[in-house]
Amino acid sequence: MSERDDFLFPRGRYRGEFTPEKLVFNSNLQEFAQRVNYICGLETNGKITSEEAYRQIKQLWKKLRSSKKSLGIGESSDQPPENL
Repeated sequence: MSERDDFLFPRGRYRGEFTPEKLVFNSNLQEFAQRVNYICGLETNGKITSEEAYRQIKQLWKKLRSSKKSLGIGESSDQPPENL
């Protein structure tokens, strides 16, 4: 990556129990958060409408949820229930 890309798309280190799937999902989650941040900034500054921001974030959320499901994150029985 170039210095510009490092600045625009920062990546944090992965901490926790390592599996390749969890590392990939962590990367996807960081990308989701960064893109939501940009979308919120565009909406706040009047560059896009609230409806457009909502639509884009909803689309990103569906993509992230699909990624989680395809990677099998949270499917093992040793995970605590999600509704706590």
